[in-house]
Amino acid sequence: MTLTGPTTSALARRTHSARLRGAALPTGHPALLQGQTGPSPQPRRLPVDTSVVVPVLDLTVPVYNEEARLEHNLRQLHGHLTRSFPHTFRITVADNASTDSTLRIAERLARELPELTVVRFQERGRGNALRQVWQSSPSPVLAYTEADLSTDLSALAPLVAPLISGHSDLAIGTRLAPGSRVTRSPHREFISRSYTSLLRTVLGARFSDAQCGFKAVRADVAHSLLPHTTDDSWFFDTELLVIAERCGLRVHEVPVDWTDDADSRVDVVRTALADLRGMARLNRNLRRIPIHELRRELGVKATLRGSLSRGVFRTLTWTLAYAVVFLLVRNATDPWMASVVALLLTTWVTRPFRRYVMRGSNF
Repeated sequence: MTLTGPTTSALARRTHSARLRGAALPTGHPALLQGQTGPSPQPRRLPVDTSVVVPVLDLTVPVYNEEARLEHNLRQLHGHLTRSFPHTFRITVADNASTDSTLRIAERLARELPELTVVRFQERGRGNALRQVWQSSPSPVLAYTEADLSTDLSALAPLVAPLISGHSDLAIGTRLAPGSRVTRSPHREFISRSYTSLLRTVLGARFSDAQCGFKAVRADVAHSLLPHTTDDSWFFDTELLVIAERCGLRVHEVPVDWTDDADSRVDVVRTALADLRGMARLNRNLRRIPIHELRRELGVKATLRGSLSRGVFRTLTWTLAYAVVFLLVRNATDPWMASVVALLLTTWVTRPFRRYVMRGSNF
């Protein structure tokens, strides 16, 4: 099946109809277990009712000009889910305005494989595609994987299991955990770890890998968070995770086996600079996101004592360190290189302060 539409969205907005065991709840009101006791601020979700008539899992595959490998990878993905995934599923191919034969190949496969759906967008951007597909999906569990299948699919079941059981709200694959097995170039490894350190320093993030294209979220949680995301490209993942952590939600991490795509068309430097701009934008936008209201809507107990002062102290420490390093390096090189050096050095220099500030913080 192929759904096409104008400009940004190819899907008509539908009400989330997937039921949760014990009750049918409207979209945006996550189901919580009653009578929860103990000091933990984390909500306990109702398990997903896997007997629902809609697919339990909606796995989105964003694509752009993937004609060379699309059919092979989609057949591999479909075969894996058919053989090993114990629940119903749907694969949604989100075509981001491809200019080659990607759409035609996907549509042909959709006529052959009933679990495959194709969506066409007129504007490029992974964030836009995921936001539109997830907001419109009827499935109770939403996930995505990259078209190159760099992440070994054996991690898919562990990724979605804690969401189905109600244990966690979001789940991410991580290439930076001790149990991960990763094959990639040293400079990509360095960039990834530096980006994670920047996120922890500037935004107080606690997740270990924001950029791995292998994530899942409960639909009831996603429908509360997605309206507050703004990025339409690669930074969408980071934005969603930071907001989720600020709301006190539980993010489950799965160590993955990951192989770098030798044919990747991602411009690492350009993406890194866009991510830095995204961090600055998100740091400003967080003041306008109604975190307290979202916590109440999601059933998370408020435990924000001291968090504001920690955040201010963390931001001021990083900014001051950056300014000092930039001014020192600026005399020996051009402004762009001085900025890069200052960013990297500041990230590592402020790590002890970050550990101190984040101790006991919910952020």
